[in-house]
Amino acid sequence: MSVLDRIGRKLLFSLDPEAAHGLSIAALRCGLPVASPPPRDARLRVSLCGLDFPNPLGMAAGYDKNAEVPDALLKLGFGFAEVGTITPLPQPGNPKPRIFRLTADEAVINRLGFNNEGHDAAEKRLAARKGRDGIVGVNIGANKDSADRVGDYERGVARFAPYASYLTVNISSPNTPGLRNMQAREQLGELLSRVMAARENALARPPVFLKIAPDLVEAELEDIAAEVIEKKIDGVIVSNTTLARAGLRSASLAGETGGLSGKPLFERSTAVLAKMRKLLGAKMAIIGVGGVDSTETALEKIRAGADLVQLYTGMIYAGPALPGRIVTGIARFVDRERLKSIGELRDTGCANWSKRL
Repeated sequence: MSVLDRIGRKLLFSLDPEAAHGLSIAALRCGLPVASPPPRDARLRVSLCGLDFPNPLGMAAGYDKNAEVPDALLKLGFGFAEVGTITPLPQPGNPKPRIFRLTADEAVINRLGFNNEGHDAAEKRLAARKGRDGIVGVNIGANKDSADRVGDYERGVARFAPYASYLTVNISSPNTPGLRNMQAREQLGELLSRVMAARENALARPPVFLKIAPDLVEAELEDIAAEVIEKKIDGVIVSNTTLARAGLRSASLAGETGGLSGKPLFERSTAVLAKMRKLLGAKMAIIGVGGVDSTETALEKIRAGADLVQLYTGMIYAGPALPGRIVTGIARFVDRERLKSIGELRDTGCANWSKRL
């Protein structure tokens, strides 16, 4: 970390985690020069689902919940940014406090509960940036008290298809009661059928990704893979946060309910990623998320089977210069290994990682 990053981290860590998050969004919204992007490198480009990503590193959903700063995130060096999760109606989320830093573990537990301003507010912002360069995905969810959660996803597809580079169906957050039950095969089949029908009827037809949890057993992963293939979903994002707490050093906070993200999630999420690559085959798009905080962890996700990778919690601990450092590091790796494209690395560690599940 640079001196500026250390100062910034000390300032933000002096604040409540949610207040610090709001301050970082405000800084990006105001256009403050918080970090410089790395130079573009043609060898880092990834062509996937009809989209041309300038590099394989993206900002995961959960940071820019209301589509306030996607372009500012791209300027940090990310190859793409994913906004949301966005629900049809605004909702405040769960009671505070609901974000906890596990500093000794470089992790975070959150139980936010899809707090966001709803479809109307996000649509206005995304409509205002229509026509700009940059890949911006939209992560859609269901309201906590919805009488028809599948209908909420249909509404999300219809609303954001004209503005999204891709859409992510998020049924893997642990902070909305019953949401993860939609990963069960029968419910998942209905959801994906209706989502894809909504996409066919939308004004535009962006790729649709499904975001899954890391806490699934092998039989559940097999069911999900079968439905994804049958329903012709474009890709899978592996993974959301975990309910597991094994091995944490931050004992006083380990018992907090919510999803755990950050460094402790890396191994499990990467093993699930590799297993899904084996189940889905070579052609399916996969984005790897969970514990990415360095060039090495980003490269390992690609070795395990990811076409693209995302991060969020890593930037909380390493600062806004992290995406630039990772992308620069990937370019140096490609130089050192004399690769023509970063895609040559994909799957080279898949067999070993899939055995760890």
